[in-house]
Amino acid sequence: MADKKSGIDQTLIRDLANILRDTDLSEIEVEQDDLRIRVSRNATIVQAAAPVYASAPAPAAAPAAAAPAAPVSAKDNPNAVTSPMVGTIYLAPAPGASPFVEVGAQVKEGQTLLIVEAMKTMNQIPAPRAGKVTAILVENAQPVEFGEPLVVIE
Repeated sequence: MADKKSGIDQTLIRDLANILRDTDLSEIEVEQDDLRIRVSRNATIVQAAAPVYASAPAPAAAPAAAAPAAPVSAKDNPNAVTSPMVGTIYLAPAPGASPFVEVGAQVKEGQTLLIVEAMKTMNQIPAPRAGKVTAILVENAQPVEFGEPLVVIE
């Protein structure tokens, strides 16, 4: 077996890394008997992607003279924080616990807004900027798609 040299199955680690790359997950963990392996990507890539996406549409929306007369729907809002992956949304850290944020709450940059579970891994979604939560666009335990708006921070 390959385990004799290093004690760890290198092929398994490579396979897990390939799954991360192919599925755009931030981390994956497997447990088998007494062996537990966690492979994760650099989390700053996911965090950096959200502000770039949120700030890109803003200049196009600013010159529009019709914006004050016709309110932008929360889902089309350029300040919406979107899901970095496909998974299931959780608004609280545990069943029955208080939610991470509520509408009207002031949040700090980096503060956890919610969790996206993907392949049994809980991925905390941080606030890309400080501001006030004006809308929560998802419900607890709802499935979400990549790029789906989750929360609006003004």
